[in-house]
Amino acid sequence: MKKTLLSLSLTSLIAATSLLSTQAFAVEGLSANVAATSNYLWRGLEQTGGASAISGGIDYSADSGFYVGTWASNASWGDMKTELDFYSGFGGNINEDVSYDVGYIYFAYPDSIADENDFSEVYASLSTAGFTFGVAVLADSEAGGDGGEFGDSVYANIDYAISLASGAEIALHVGDYSGDFSTESTDFGASISKDGFTFGVSKVSFDDNVTEGEDDLKFYVSYAVDIDL
Repeated sequence: MKKTLLSLSLTSLIAATSLLSTQAFAVEGLSANVAATSNYLWRGLEQTGGASAISGGIDYSADSGFYVGTWASNASWGDMKTELDFYSGFGGNINEDVSYDVGYIYFAYPDSIADENDFSEVYASLSTAGFTFGVAVLADSEAGGDGGEFGDSVYANIDYAISLASGAEIALHVGDYSGDFSTESTDFGASISKDGFTFGVSKVSFDDNVTEGEDDLKFYVSYAVDIDL
């Protein structure tokens, strides 16, 4: 999934998910994206065991605000090696100062022996004055049962973007993941981006005991390119 929170390059901020991106407000047509990161983080959690990741996606945006797309990356947790996401949504401007984005996303791990790892979420966000307020709610899980049904987890975030005169952008992030489906945690992040390059740092605080090192401060460097088709 293209995890840039609207104009914020939060792929952990390449990793956030609260989601989607400027494609919701882009000119009608197809676009693609390719990125590389030294550490793929999602809501502050490592998805490649601290190793690098290559990702890419393709999106279609309509003038109406409707968008649909898919995104893929290598991954390394559990028994999976690949993540493949599908999403669709609608975004636009409420007025000159406030914009919104609502949609649905399906997280698939096609090479996983355990199909129950797949899950989906519905999400919504409001953006104004550099701030983005977002929420993502579990829609369904292939695992099913208690903890894997609609509303069994919620991820809420606040992000703030600061544009600098040099053309660089500073992004600040805090998110809270709660519910029976998720590992309850709070993640914090900060990044600086320019010309497709991003340097970021992320920290996760868990409500319960975790494996040693999971809550360490994590750094990453990424480069992303958007391509009009």
